[in-house]
Amino acid sequence: MQLSKAEEQLMKYLWRQEKAFMKDLLEAYPEPKPATTTIATLLKRMADKGFIAYNVYGKSREYYPLVKKTDYFSKHVNGLIKNFFNNSASQFASFFTSETNLTEIELEELRAIVDQELQKKKK
Repeated sequence: MQLSKAEEQLMKYLWRQEKAFMKDLLEAYPEPKPATTTIATLLKRMADKGFIAYNVYGKSREYYPLVKKTDYFSKHVNGLIKNFFNNSASQFASFFTSETNLTEIELEELRAIVDQELQKKKK
């Protein structure tokens, strides 16, 4: 299951804060801030989808993520590779490195990351 763009934005604020009440989440938004009812609706949808949960303190709810940010984005990237690059990570890497405006320094950093992962796999 996926999050809508609005839900994903709210989830990013929740990941950053780890636990938050609605007022904390509202404060994270830039001006103009969304309506409280909008945030409440998004939070309910996200809870129904199993992305977040909450603890009740009187009339207040403290929300927290059930899904790790890395797990969520890993699933997205893997889906992208599967759906657009014939499930080929090397096709994805080729596209990513040639079709984005990466600097020489960024490409070197990517090479270092790949080299590190290769060393881990060889052990």
